Amino acid sequence: MDESYQPAEVEAEAQSHWAEHQVFRAVEDPAREKFYCLCMFPYPSGRLHMGHVRNYTIGDVIARYQRMRGRNVLQPMGWDAFGLPAENAAIQNGVPAARWTYDNIAYMRDQLKRLGFGYDWSRELATCDPSYYRWEQWLFTRLLRKGLVYKRTAPVNWCPKDETVLANEQVVEGRCWRCDTPVEHREIPQWFMRITAYADELLAALNTLDGWPDQVRTMQRNWIGRSEGVELAFAVPGEDAPLTVFTTRPDTLMGVTYVALAAAHPVALKAAVANPALAAFIEECRGTQVSEAALETMEKRGCFTGLTAEHPITGAPVPVWVANFVLMGYGTGAVMAVPAHDQRDFEFARRYGLPVRGVVYPADGTEPDLGAAAYTEKGVLRDSGLFTGMDSATAFDAIAEHLERHGRGQRRVHYRLRDWGISRQRYWGAPIPVIHCPECGSVPVPDEDLPVVLPQDVALSGAGSPLKRMPEFYRTTCPECGRPAERETDTFDTFMESSWYYARYCAPDVTGAMLDVRVDYWLPVDQYIGGIEHAILHLLYARFFHKLMRDEGLVRGDEPFQNLLTQGMVLKDGTKMSKSKGNTVDPQEMVERYGADTVRMFVMFAAPPEQSLEWSEAGVEGAFRFLRRLWKLVSVHVNAGPAAVLERGALTVPQRALRRQVHETIAKVSDDMGRRYTFNTAIAAVMELVNALYKFEDPTPQGRAVMQEALEVAVRLLAPIVPHVTHRLWHHLGRDQLLVNTPWPTPDSVALTRDTVEIVVQVNGRLRGRVEVPAGGDREVLEAAALGDPNVQRFLEGRPVRKLVVVPGRLVNIVV
Repeated sequence: MDESYQPAEVEAEAQSHWAEHQVFRAVEDPAREKFYCLCMFPYPSGRLHMGHVRNYTIGDVIARYQRMRGRNVLQPMGWDAFGLPAENAAIQNGVPAARWTYDNIAYMRDQLKRLGFGYDWSRELATCDPSYYRWEQWLFTRLLRKGLVYKRTAPVNWCPKDETVLANEQVVEGRCWRCDTPVEHREIPQWFMRITAYADELLAALNTLDGWPDQVRTMQRNWIGRSEGVELAFAVPGEDAPLTVFTTRPDTLMGVTYVALAAAHPVALKAAVANPALAAFIEECRGTQVSEAALETMEKRGCFTGLTAEHPITGAPVPVWVANFVLMGYGTGAVMAVPAHDQRDFEFARRYGLPVRGVVYPADGTEPDLGAAAYTEKGVLRDSGLFTGMDSATAFDAIAEHLERHGRGQRRVHYRLRDWGISRQRYWGAPIPVIHCPECGSVPVPDEDLPVVLPQDVALSGAGSPLKRMPEFYRTTCPECGRPAERETDTFDTFMESSWYYARYCAPDVTGAMLDVRVDYWLPVDQYIGGIEHAILHLLYARFFHKLMRDEGLVRGDEPFQNLLTQGMVLKDGTKMSKSKGNTVDPQEMVERYGADTVRMFVMFAAPPEQSLEWSEAGVEGAFRFLRRLWKLVSVHVNAGPAAVLERGALTVPQRALRRQVHETIAKVSDDMGRRYTFNTAIAAVMELVNALYKFEDPTPQGRAVMQEALEVAVRLLAPIVPHVTHRLWHHLGRDQLLVNTPWPTPDSVALTRDTVEIVVQVNGRLRGRVEVPAGGDREVLEAAALGDPNVQRFLEGRPVRKLVVVPGRLVNIVV
């Protein structure tokens, strides 16, 4: 065996062998326990970054470990291929978006293979393939008929740079999540999925996801935002319908001093016809950012409508204002304002000289300074008519009952969650399968006409969607009446494609249905891996989509992902790697210089998976040195000739000690990798074992037999992390079976048995020595060993021993 480690040659041979023998091809086998391991699939941006490498290495290590534990493992890979970056790149480079995307897929696929990831490539999919998005079009038509999809004119988040609508979740601190452009507020016709119909189930089912991080579950719980309150009506003289508001604090109702409307509220628009100042303010609000973060921090501004509403209990007139912090897309587009008990309302009232009327005060009788800030806590009611003297909880029920009795309100449950806006005014996405007929309205495309294929040979200008300028695409006939009609030119939000890909992997080759019975074997995903940044966007949508598919009879079970691991970021110089900061590291360059195994070992050793990882060139070099040391250790052993058969009963004390360390390492690494997912400590344990093997010099037949077992164990324990070099070393150690098909080692209970144990010796509670004693030795033996230790005797100094405290197998405390 060559003593020189050549990673390029070793890795190429291993990868070729795996591919030739289709080692990672997954086949359903009801007789075997399955394990579906899935990493969130990448957008084909052109090149892998270190975040990809870390994510996919974690997944591959888990999958390979589970395979060695005997599970039938499915680990697929695909491409989240639609989206604005491809469209923008096509414009910049003058190439079709499809060609740019497929070229990137080809390059990145090769990069993934170079890293040795054990994917079943026969299940590969790309979401821009019509054979894939056909089925989400098909499901959309079913949901449309069931009323779970609808179209309406709605206020939307509009990215002026990308010229498309963004979901609420895609607005980050008032800016587009993709291009960081400030988001505007517009109203246009949009398609929505009724995710709110599943709000209660989405919320309740979070309690069943014990394998998810608490942080992610809390983020989703807060985003869904269930709240109990009262919906009540403020009548407006001269208007046919009252202003409907929702409040979680009906105990503050007697402190209302104005009502605030959204700029797009019908009452506001009607009042603006004869009010130029109001009309100008409403027009100004059309450009207002609509994210909640922006609403919280923006200057609170408004305009009086000239109207008053009637208080639902007292009948007193309440002025009606239009305010820039109220949106039609949130609740009813109207809010009751209580400046004394809501800080936002307070700031608005102070700006425009509106009354601040306190009605809730601390139960301890203290007086809050309502001239300085709102008092927002619950307490005891004052100046509230019939309800004066009640605490907030009692007043909640009493006021709700009063309003219900008089027909002016009722208890309601509201959600922060809003229906999912799924239409985008862009080209590179799956076409929405709807035909607009002047006679029949919006008609779903018939099944036999699916998929509605996105044209690929399209010239992009960057101004909106080219589909609107392609009559050959949008001109068609109505499937119901046969008259001329037009196709929908909006495309799906790309989160539609990523919300069900995990299920399609289970049946990627089925042509006559969205899924087939194979999903019953593979789902749910046993281990899902991805970034915490997807906690709300992707993970909530995927949970929703799974329930939609369940209710269509396509899948069983209520949740798609049983366990979730959210890996930390890769940092360099303390900050996240990014092209704009110029602190990126090219994985390809690292693989070419050190080999894939070295890169894999570094990213698994540098930090636990859920923590951020600081890139270190020295750390990479350290991983490379360790693999060379392991290679040399095996080569020296192998080149000395075959080892003898291990005879457990014939081992010397040093041989037994080394063998005990080997099996203690098996136990620790098994726990670290299988239960704790602390791969860094698993690697550290194997490194300690390798260090011990370098110190073990015993050329006797049984010494070499112990060394053979130890090297085989080290290779098997490292196989999930550095699969290429261990693949080769396994064969050099004389094993013919493929390492990936070799069972995970189990500790030998006999080897773990100790003849002696080390105990701590204390004098007056302070550590003064350590002594070896026979395992299971009685109290007298432990006392004698402790008192006889030379170092301990120095601290006794001839003083009489008052007491001996013995904890068998652990310590002796000598009290003097």
